[in-house]
Amino acid sequence: MIGNIINSEEYKQMVSEQIRELIEYLLNIDQEFALTANIKGVEFSPKLPLPIRKQLAPFSLFVLANYSYQSILLEDEVIRFEAGFGKENFGSIVTIPFSAIFQIIVDESILYINPAATVEKHFTSIVEQKQRSFDAFKKNTPNKDLF
Repeated sequence: MIGNIINSEEYKQMVSEQIRELIEYLLNIDQEFALTANIKGVEFSPKLPLPIRKQLAPFSLFVLANYSYQSILLEDEVIRFEAGFGKENFGSIVTIPFSAIFQIIVDESILYINPAATVEKHFTSIVEQKQRSFDAFKKNTPNKDLF
Protein backbone atom coordinates (compact mmCIF):
# COMPACT_ATOMS: atom_id res chain seq x y z
CA MET A 1 0.00 0.00 0.00
CA ILE A 2 2.80 2.45 0.88
CA GLY A 3 4.28 1.90 -2.59
CA ASN A 4 0.99 2.91 -4.19
CA ILE A 5 0.96 6.11 -2.18
CA ILE A 6 4.59 7.09 -2.82
CA ASN A 7 4.29 6.28 -6.52
CA SER A 8 1.14 8.34 -7.07
CA GLU A 9 1.21 11.68 -8.87
CA GLU A 10 -1.22 13.08 -6.30
CA TYR A 11 1.19 12.33 -3.43
CA LYS A 12 4.15 13.71 -5.42
CA GLN A 13 2.24 16.97 -6.00
CA MET A 14 1.18 17.25 -2.35
CA VAL A 15 4.77 16.75 -1.15
CA SER A 16 6.05 19.27 -3.70
CA GLU A 17 3.71 21.90 -2.30
CA GLN A 18 4.83 21.11 1.26
CA ILE A 19 8.49 21.43 0.28
CA ARG A 20 7.87 24.75 -1.44
CA GLU A 21 6.06 26.09 1.64
CA LEU A 22 8.84 24.89 3.94
CA ILE A 23 11.54 26.51 1.80
CA GLU A 24 9.51 29.76 1.69
CA TYR A 25 9.34 29.63 5.49
CA LEU A 26 13.11 29.11 5.77
CA LEU A 27 13.71 32.04 3.42
CA ASN A 28 11.30 34.25 5.38
CA ILE A 29 13.19 33.61 8.62
CA ASP A 30 16.53 34.01 6.79
CA GLN A 31 17.66 30.47 7.63
CA GLU A 32 20.36 28.94 5.44
CA PHE A 33 19.86 25.25 4.73
CA ALA A 34 21.06 22.32 2.69
CA LEU A 35 19.16 19.80 0.67
CA THR A 36 19.78 16.46 -0.94
CA ALA A 37 18.17 15.86 -4.29
CA ASN A 38 17.69 13.02 -6.72
CA ILE A 39 20.28 13.99 -9.32
CA LYS A 40 18.08 12.55 -12.10
CA GLY A 41 15.69 15.44 -11.56
CA VAL A 42 18.34 18.17 -11.38
CA GLU A 43 19.26 20.42 -14.31
CA PHE A 44 22.43 22.48 -14.64
CA SER A 45 22.83 25.51 -16.88
CA PRO A 46 25.38 25.50 -18.30
CA LYS A 47 25.72 21.73 -18.13
CA LEU A 48 28.44 20.50 -15.82
CA PRO A 49 31.59 19.12 -17.44
CA LEU A 50 31.53 15.32 -17.50
CA PRO A 51 34.34 14.86 -14.93
CA ILE A 52 32.38 16.95 -12.41
CA ARG A 53 29.03 15.36 -13.30
CA LYS A 54 30.50 11.87 -12.74
CA GLN A 55 31.47 12.85 -9.20
CA LEU A 56 27.88 13.63 -8.20
CA ALA A 57 26.16 11.01 -6.08
CA PRO A 58 22.69 9.76 -7.07
CA PHE A 59 21.38 11.83 -4.13
CA SER A 60 23.66 14.85 -3.99
CA LEU A 61 23.97 17.43 -1.25
CA PHE A 62 23.57 21.12 -2.09
CA VAL A 63 24.49 23.57 0.66
CA LEU A 64 22.51 26.77 0.27
CA ALA A 65 24.63 29.30 2.10
CA ASN A 66 26.28 32.61 1.27
CA TYR A 67 26.03 33.40 -2.45
CA SER A 68 24.04 30.26 -3.30
CA TYR A 69 21.50 31.19 -0.64
CA GLN A 70 21.28 34.78 -1.87
CA SER A 71 20.66 33.59 -5.43
CA ILE A 72 17.67 31.36 -4.58
CA LEU A 73 14.64 31.81 -6.81
CA LEU A 74 11.43 29.89 -6.20
CA GLU A 75 9.14 29.20 -9.13
CA ASP A 76 5.91 27.21 -9.31
CA GLU A 77 7.50 23.76 -9.20
CA VAL A 78 11.26 24.35 -8.87
CA ILE A 79 13.96 26.01 -6.85
CA ARG A 80 16.84 27.67 -8.74
CA PHE A 81 20.15 28.87 -7.40
CA GLU A 82 23.70 29.48 -8.54
CA ALA A 83 26.50 27.25 -7.32
CA GLY A 84 30.13 26.44 -8.03
CA PHE A 85 31.33 22.87 -8.63
CA GLY A 86 34.69 21.13 -8.58
CA LYS A 87 38.16 22.50 -7.94
CA GLU A 88 37.60 25.06 -10.67
CA ASN A 89 34.42 26.29 -8.95
CA PHE A 90 32.58 25.82 -12.27
CA GLY A 91 29.53 28.10 -12.08
CA SER A 92 26.10 26.77 -12.98
CA ILE A 93 22.47 27.60 -12.30
CA VAL A 94 20.94 24.58 -10.56
CA THR A 95 17.26 23.85 -11.11
CA ILE A 96 15.62 21.28 -8.85
CA PRO A 97 11.95 20.32 -8.96
CA PHE A 98 10.54 20.33 -5.43
CA SER A 99 9.54 16.71 -5.98
CA ALA A 100 13.23 15.75 -6.48
CA ILE A 101 14.23 17.13 -3.06
CA PHE A 102 14.82 14.14 -0.80
CA GLN A 103 15.88 15.93 2.38
CA ILE A 104 15.98 19.44 3.78
CA ILE A 105 18.69 19.91 6.38
CA VAL A 106 19.15 22.73 8.89
CA ASP A 107 22.15 22.89 11.21
CA GLU A 108 23.15 19.31 10.34
CA SER A 109 19.71 17.97 11.34
CA ILE A 110 17.16 16.59 8.91
CA LEU A 111 14.10 18.83 8.91
CA TYR A 112 12.15 17.08 6.14
CA ILE A 113 12.28 13.80 4.21
CA ASN A 114 10.46 13.17 0.94
CA PRO A 115 10.22 9.44 0.08
CA ALA A 116 8.68 10.27 -3.33
CA ALA A 117 12.08 11.62 -4.44
CA THR A 118 13.28 8.01 -4.62
CA VAL A 119 10.65 6.95 -7.17
CA GLU A 120 12.40 6.32 -10.50
CA LYS A 121 9.41 7.03 -12.75
CA HIS A 122 9.10 10.58 -11.40
CA PHE A 123 12.52 11.44 -12.84
CA THR A 124 12.68 9.90 -16.26
CA SER A 125 14.08 12.70 -18.35
CA ILE A 126 12.34 14.08 -21.41
CA VAL A 127 15.21 12.77 -23.55
CA GLU A 128 14.76 9.25 -22.12
CA GLN A 129 11.00 9.44 -22.68
CA LYS A 130 11.47 10.53 -26.30
CA GLN A 131 14.05 7.80 -26.91
CA ARG A 132 11.73 5.13 -25.48
CA SER A 133 8.87 6.38 -27.66
CA PHE A 134 11.12 6.43 -30.72
CA ASP A 135 12.40 2.91 -29.97
CA ALA A 136 8.84 1.62 -29.58
CA PHE A 137 7.88 3.33 -32.84
CA LYS A 138 10.80 1.69 -34.68
CA LYS A 139 9.93 -1.77 -33.33
CA ASN A 140 6.48 -1.60 -34.90
CA THR A 141 6.88 -3.58 -38.17
CA PRO A 142 4.99 -1.14 -40.48
CA ASN A 143 7.21 1.71 -39.27
CA LYS A 144 10.49 -0.03 -40.19
CA ASP A 145 10.11 1.09 -43.81
CA LEU A 146 10.24 4.71 -42.69
CA PHE A 147 13.88 4.36 -41.56
